[in-house]
Amino acid sequence: MLPAADLYDLIYGGKEYAREAAQVDAIVRDVTPAARTLLDVGCGTGRHLEHFAARYDVEGLDASADLLEGARRRLPEVPLHLADMRSFDLQRTFDVVTCLFSAIGYTLTVEAMRAAIAAMAAHVADGGLLVVEPWLTPERWRDGHVSLDVAEDDGVKVARACVSSRDGTVSRLVFTYLVASPSGAESFTDVHELGLFPPEPMIDAVIAAGLEPSWDAEGIAGRGLLLGRRA
Repeated sequence: MLPAADLYDLIYGGKEYAREAAQVDAIVRDVTPAARTLLDVGCGTGRHLEHFAARYDVEGLDASADLLEGARRRLPEVPLHLADMRSFDLQRTFDVVTCLFSAIGYTLTVEAMRAAIAAMAAHVADGGLLVVEPWLTPERWRDGHVSLDVAEDDGVKVARACVSSRDGTVSRLVFTYLVASPSGAESFTDVHELGLFPPEPMIDAVIAAGLEPSWDAEGIAGRGLLLGRRA
């Protein structure tokens, strides 16, 4: 079995992490140009974090020990925290707190999303900025959408088919993988569920957390972008 972090990086090898990090950096520089420290919540294997590290003193946080292992290999000097975004407390604040690649969707419910926004906001320093990339809104969701991704590297080839469905305000992505290497082939299924949040409850969560909100409908990858600034 290919390690989870390696499989993740392989299937998302074409994602434009450098461009997205640069766009977030431009937003930060416009809003809070003196920012020096950054926490990336839901950092995964550290692909955004490695680009932020060139501009900020960074730390990362994720609920997946497997993905954090990939981040540790990529960024051995960066502090990384295994924790739940809904309840973490690092006992310090940062000039910038980011939560990208729709990680907030894994909170599933509005109540849990509000808890995650509150936890992240509590780590935003005075004059600092919260940057959250949401999952799809209910209006943008396409039920029954089917996709296929193919990737290869160093003798390993991966095909991932996805079939999507929806149960009320929760989207369900059923991923079926076929992984082949010189040692053989295997297949497995991985199911992901993410909450479909309209902008309004997310904006309300930022306000409730004591930050000044703004909403960009397009964002860095077409899914929107939620900002919260602490005065």
